[in-house]
Amino acid sequence: MALTIVKEDGTGRGNANSYVDVADGDAYFGGHLYASAWTTATEATKAAALVMATRLVDSQFQFCGFRAHSDQALQWPRTECPDPDRGLVTVSPLQPYLSNFVPYDQVPRAVIHATCEMARELIVVDRTAAPAGEGISSTQTSVSTHTDVSGSSSMTSTSYDKSDTRPVISRVAQAMLAKYGALIQGGSGSVRLVRA
Repeated sequence: MALTIVKEDGTGRGNANSYVDVADGDAYFGGHLYASAWTTATEATKAAALVMATRLVDSQFQFCGFRAHSDQALQWPRTECPDPDRGLVTVSPLQPYLSNFVPYDQVPRAVIHATCEMARELIVVDRTAAPAGEGISSTQTSVSTHTDVSGSSSMTSTSYDKSDTRPVISRVAQAMLAKYGALIQGGSGSVRLVRA
């Protein structure tokens, strides 16, 4: 059964599974210097990568504001999410007040671009699986020989360092998404407070 992309169009679709469709991805990578992994992939691989990238973006980031619709499938569109690049604009002529929030019926371009970047990264390597040796700082093996019983023994010790682990969300995608929320860090269960 072929995967069908249901693109979020800003209406808060209950069945959306991606922020980007394959045509959008092709357009994005038309201006990308390192697009060969994307351009050589099949349509089915591109579609699966975009759906998985959307899942990762939604699960790894806590975005500011609130979901615009209670029954929408994805994190975007959102209400009351500040856009630091947007000037104050009048929201409604009937209720004139100024706002710099992302419009409640849009998925920001940065979210779309970050999804494309993550899709390319997923085509290159499975970022959800730990690569061999990840987190290992050093391994020591010692061999000792016993002369009185003519035997030998060996012992291996491994020390771990979690500072070299690869993040699931690439650094480029993190930078693109940072203005709208924060990467969820394991451990404390807290999120960064962003004041508008």
